[in-house]
Amino acid sequence: MIKKLPIEKDIETKKVLKKLVSAHRALAELKGIVATIPNENILINTLGLQEAKDSSAVENIITTHDDVYKAELNLDSFKSLNAKEVQNYIYALKKGFSLISKNKILTNRDIIAIQSELEKNKAGFRKLPGTALKNATTGETVYTPPQEYSEILDLMSNLEQFINDDTISDFDPLVKMAIIHYQFESIHPFYDGNGRTGRIINVLYLVIKDLLNLPILYLSRYIILHKGDYYKLLQEIRETDNWENWILYMLHAVEEISKETIVLIVKIRELIFEYKNLLRNNYKFYSQDLLNNLFKHPYTKIEFIERDLGVSRITAAKYLNELTKDGLLKKQKLGTGNYYINVKLMHLLTMRI
Repeated sequence: MIKKLPIEKDIETKKVLKKLVSAHRALAELKGIVATIPNENILINTLGLQEAKDSSAVENIITTHDDVYKAELNLDSFKSLNAKEVQNYIYALKKGFSLISKNKILTNRDIIAIQSELEKNKAGFRKLPGTALKNATTGETVYTPPQEYSEILDLMSNLEQFINDDTISDFDPLVKMAIIHYQFESIHPFYDGNGRTGRIINVLYLVIKDLLNLPILYLSRYIILHKGDYYKLLQEIRETDNWENWILYMLHAVEEISKETIVLIVKIRELIFEYKNLLRNNYKFYSQDLLNNLFKHPYTKIEFIERDLGVSRITAAKYLNELTKDGLLKKQKLGTGNYYINVKLMHLLTMRI
């Protein structure tokens, strides 16, 4: 039986309060570093695709960086079902960010829209019984979420209120994020996509609370590395009502991934400036739009340059081929088309794995 929110007991223990200090410090530093990147779309695209890949991997939807970036090119000759699922994740993340950006609230309608973008269906909340979470190895039922549509609606309405009304609970926002994630995953309101939707909600909540300006703290990498603990600690709350270990797990994830992301963003920023100087000093066709394109799309193509720079196909091909000739990009053929890789950027994005 899932209890409605708020949680009545004080779950901000001494250990939790101590961990909150370092988690907030790392998150605040990340927020500051993000502001030093000249174009926010660069981070949403590059880091968003990293998260999309990792979050999908938690659900055993496995793909490679190469396939993910090829899928973004929409080339007729490339088809990968798993990479397409990852693409759907980034679309869902961007949709969610767009929905919360104006009013800084997250409604159930928004959550349904995010899941719909993920799964490409309009099923909404579960209406039919039969959903159970099973051990992938043994097939044993580990947890049975609410089965009745009316109960799911009631619990999701309660969760929506908890997310948006700060008078309900005075817990720290990071503690609330951990509570929200537990509650959402326990309600398990959808037939499919609950885990990925829940992880999108995590980062959107941080934006709503102004702890980040962009949704670029992605906890799925940490969850993959500590997947057993993730499921064990969620279940521990259901069985023993022990919140401390779960909250510490989530706070540690926030701190560790914030620190990792800071390092990565600093390296991306250094590479952007390196390319900016090279392009500006050596190519008459240098523009900020061109630079943005090369970092927003680690794999780019002629059509992207045409669109982003407003130039002809011949001109776009000339730019890319010249940059390839000088070693700034690497040209690859796929079917009847070509694509161009920012190899140094790809190295930064893949060396984390």
